[in-house]
Amino acid sequence: MYIIAGLGNPGAEYSNTRHNAGFMAVDEIAKKAGISVTEKKHRALIGKGVFAGQKVVLVKPQTYMNLSGESIRAVTDYYKVDPVNELIVLSDDIDLDVGNIRIRPKGSAGGHNGLKNIIAQLGTQDFTRVRIGVGAKKEGRDLVSHVLGKIDKSDAEDFDEAISNTVSAVETIMSEGCETAMNRFNKKKSDPKKEQNKI
Repeated sequence: MYIIAGLGNPGAEYSNTRHNAGFMAVDEIAKKAGISVTEKKHRALIGKGVFAGQKVVLVKPQTYMNLSGESIRAVTDYYKVDPVNELIVLSDDIDLDVGNIRIRPKGSAGGHNGLKNIIAQLGTQDFTRVRIGVGAKKEGRDLVSHVLGKIDKSDAEDFDEAISNTVSAVETIMSEGCETAMNRFNKKKSDPKKEQNKI
């Protein structure tokens, strides 16, 4: 069994914001697998079903981002799963350009408060995570308004592609292993504007 947890903030005002990229990815997995993520349990919305031939529990913590670990710890304890091998966390990443995703089998929080709280609650940083690029903040804009802002229209197509690739990456992690998924999806998406400048 796998726990697939997407990070985000609950509430309509946070819907479709950069910080809710993890929620959006879980929603896409749910749609593809025909799973309803509506059961309120463990301070989260959860849904159970089968994805990529494996039993999964999809989780959207409702604790707000900074306390995501409290909910995820409750879920992993309840289902008696080993976070090292059976937990996949999906989150936003401002250090990745929009359109790129990065898979890691373990690692630090990298300044992400949701991941920081998960590491603190689980007592380990050895769990698989897929980070979804939302781009760095623009000059003169503060970080909070950037991550809590909506994806720019000019980035929408690349962002949607990243969410789609996240779904495929999770599928690959479960069916072929993390290393195969990293080799397949950790490639940087080229920026056509930059490519044009080279010509």
